[in-house]
Amino acid sequence: MRIDIMTLFPEMCESVLSESIIGRARKNGYVEINCVNIRDFTLDKHNRVDDAPYGGGMGMLMGPQPIYDCYKSLYGDGEEKPHLIYMSPQGKTLTQQRVKELALTDRIVLLCGHYEGIDQRVIDEIVDMELSVGDFVMTGGEIPAMTVIDTVSRLVPGVLAAETSYENESHFNGLLEYPQYTRPAVWHDKPIPDVLISGHHAKIEKWKREQSLVNTLKKRPDMLEKAELTKEDIKFLKEYK
Repeated sequence: MRIDIMTLFPEMCESVLSESIIGRARKNGYVEINCVNIRDFTLDKHNRVDDAPYGGGMGMLMGPQPIYDCYKSLYGDGEEKPHLIYMSPQGKTLTQQRVKELALTDRIVLLCGHYEGIDQRVIDEIVDMELSVGDFVMTGGEIPAMTVIDTVSRLVPGVLAAETSYENESHFNGLLEYPQYTRPAVWHDKPIPDVLISGHHAKIEKWKREQSLVNTLKKRPDMLEKAELTKEDIKFLKEYK
């Protein structure tokens, strides 16, 4: 999978995306990530990429020319136009389902705005999707873009040690994850659940499923409305309540 980041701060992105699991995935060739500096494409003699907005308003706005030329540099004549996502608080909310869909694509381009945003005309001309990581505003699109890259990359085959390791995680199957424990078996007089050291795999899996249901019911009951529940799940929840 290839991911290009259009940004004014490539060093900021590289410092994060060169570490840990994503950094290893890049080194091992599972994910190709390129940080492209929008400023390199400005035609302004002072190297500016922003200007005051028409009609007045606070702050500065990124102009369309360097963004457009930066994007056009990412694919050649006759090549398929890569899917461009603009990180914006006005966009569709990032969900695990959307992450799974993006992980199936061969290539995406993430556009990071800054200052007060970017000129609407370039959004209308080249952007395929606006994407938000939540109902709040940040100083730029770089941290949201890195959130997208982290969540998407870890679903690419080979990135995680075992591809099944994310299947029981929160949101992947419509539920929150079950509680987890490690050594020591007793900490501050609190022992781990006996079932986890019983060696009975069927009982352990049943406990995990039930605890996942309980966790979701307590913390995000809204998710149960859309989750694919079995008859056993529904019975358990009725008895638990």
